[in-house]
Amino acid sequence: MTEVKSGDKVRIHYTGTLSDGTVFDSSEGRDPLEFTVGSGQIIPGMDKHLPGMTVGEKKTIVAVADEAYGQRHADAQQAVPRAQIPAEIPLEVGLQLQMQSPQGQVIPVTVVEITEEEVTLDANHRLAGEDLTFAIELVEIL
Repeated sequence: MTEVKSGDKVRIHYTGTLSDGTVFDSSEGRDPLEFTVGSGQIIPGMDKHLPGMTVGEKKTIVAVADEAYGQRHADAQQAVPRAQIPAEIPLEVGLQLQMQSPQGQVIPVTVVEITEEEVTLDANHRLAGEDLTFAIELVEIL
């Protein structure tokens, strides 16, 4: 049987869960995820477990935070004056917004706190700091 190697294009089905069992993403009901192994298209903690797999094989792997979305960084949170947020934006905790860096880069942020004077925005990935478990099935080597 042919085994996956770095550089192969593959298709997998997966279900990702947090340490408490909460599902955060899944390909269930969708087409399998297609990508090139070792190309950096998926998180390293999942990518490194694919070489050696054969079509139809299933496995459960754990991607530690440093091999997933990294650790949470306190400096990725910023309080901005509420007056700097356009009045037409209905502010609520959990709202996803986009900021622009001085270099023009778009940065997704989440509203994490709202006071009368300030809105605290968090640029950490929502899964930063989490160890992620994936149940994967190799569907096809293309």
